[in-house]
Amino acid sequence: MLANFEAALHAPGPAPELAGKLGLYGRFVGSWRMTATTWSDDGAAHQGRGEVHFGWVLQGRAVQDVWVLEGVFYGTTLRIYDPSLDAWHVIWSDPVRQYYARQVGRAEGPEIVQEGANAAGARLRWRFTEITERSFRWLGARSLDAGASWHTQADFRLTRVQGED
Repeated sequence: MLANFEAALHAPGPAPELAGKLGLYGRFVGSWRMTATTWSDDGAAHQGRGEVHFGWVLQGRAVQDVWVLEGVFYGTTLRIYDPSLDAWHVIWSDPVRQYYARQVGRAEGPEIVQEGANAAGARLRWRFTEITERSFRWLGARSLDAGASWHTQADFRLTRVQGED
C-alpha cells in the first residue's frame, strides 16, 4: 500500500520502544514564536521575529523542525536518535543561504548541546538552554580556531504558541 508523502513522513508521536530517549527533543514538538538576535562576522547585530515548528517524523524515530526568520534563513533540522551513541545525529539545511551543518546532540545537565561543524569546516556549538514547558533559549556559536575561541552568532528566545502543548 502506498502512502502519500505527508503520511509517509509525519508520525503521530515517538516510536514506543524509544519514547524515553526521544523526549530530549520531542518536548519541543509544536509551534513556537521566536525573537532573534544574530551577529555578522563584523559584530553587527540584527534583530527580528520568526517562527519554529517541530514535529515527529520517520515512524516517530526522529524529530524534524522548520526555522523561519524572514530575510535571514528558512531551513530545517533533522534530529535522529542513535542508540549506539546514546546521542542524536543533527543535520541542518538552509537552502536559501546554502548553509549546511552536521552535529551530534546530547543532554548536558538541564541543557542540550550540539557540537559539530559546518560545510566549510568551522566548529559549531549550538545550545538549547533555559528550557521550560513554554519557552527555551537557543544559542549558536562558531569557532574558526579549532575551539580556542568562540563567536556568538545567534541568540533565539522562543515561546510556545498557545494551544500547542
